[in-house]
Amino acid sequence: MTRRSLRPLLLAVVALAALAAGCSSSDEDGPLTIYSGRNEELVGPVLEQFTEATGIEVEVQYADSADLALLITEEGDASPADVYLSQSPGAMGFLEAAGLLAELDDEVLDAVPASVRDDDGRWVGVTGRQRVLVYNPDLVSPDELPTTVQELTDPAWSGRLGVAPANGSFQDFVTAMRADLGDEATAAWLEGLAANDPVTYPKNSAIVAAVGRGEVAAGLVNHYYNFRAVAEDPSHPALNHQLAIDDPGSVLIVTGAAVIEGSDQADAAAQFIEYLLEADAQRYFADETFEYPLAAGVEPASVIPATSFADTGSIDYEGLTGGLEATRALITAAGFEG
Repeated sequence: MTRRSLRPLLLAVVALAALAAGCSSSDEDGPLTIYSGRNEELVGPVLEQFTEATGIEVEVQYADSADLALLITEEGDASPADVYLSQSPGAMGFLEAAGLLAELDDEVLDAVPASVRDDDGRWVGVTGRQRVLVYNPDLVSPDELPTTVQELTDPAWSGRLGVAPANGSFQDFVTAMRADLGDEATAAWLEGLAANDPVTYPKNSAIVAAVGRGEVAAGLVNHYYNFRAVAEDPSHPALNHQLAIDDPGSVLIVTGAAVIEGSDQADAAAQFIEYLLEADAQRYFADETFEYPLAAGVEPASVIPATSFADTGSIDYEGLTGGLEATRALITAAGFEG
């Protein structure tokens, strides 16, 4: 065979090799798969902005944070998830305890204060929510407002309170109470609360709407839901009441982000988490969702009261006996469904 006759064959081999390389690159550079416990209304715009800024496509599965954490453990090494976004540090701790979160780079971790990131570097806080009592001033007088969450077991609150026991933020608040007061005292509080016949709702926003309608006098929620309700309807009458700063009822709960151990999109996953902590994304969360931005140098929206996240890192969600599952068991045992 002559050199001239070899040329078409060599070109064909090179073309096939390039095609194979292209297929391999496509597999490695495919869509970034995100399991999000934060709903699409809250984080969807940021995900779109990330794709526009980087060209990295994302595929998102939305569900409850705890349910997604359980799904990841069930999927194991076969999980398609690259990134886990959680509204619940308890669910994040559950995955960390299972060894399913990869270690993050120091540059990512150092974007936020040490108090709102994992001590072992497996997840980082993105935004913060404070637990508050939302109330209707037409139904609750100032002298009735409690100083501590313990006061809500008083018979004076019978039938007047809204709670969301199946919601992740309520479960994180109860987990924080377990860490602070112990299981026995937490169980007693839950039983006292249940004895007062609170009205149960599926989520925080439903409680805020019910308080605004006068369906219940007050409810336990995250701070930002009432600010969003007022932004959407300035005539919404409900107000937030902050409990004592050292009370379990005012615990500061972080949303978190992590890379799933073994992800073949680890670089893109890290890039996504870095994006969540950049000024534009943090400003979005501050101004559009009224959460507390956690990245250094970004201030909350002007209508949000100043607070401190200094003690958040002391809650050992992953080390607490039984973790999130034990918290759910206590809530159920007290008589709450879900």
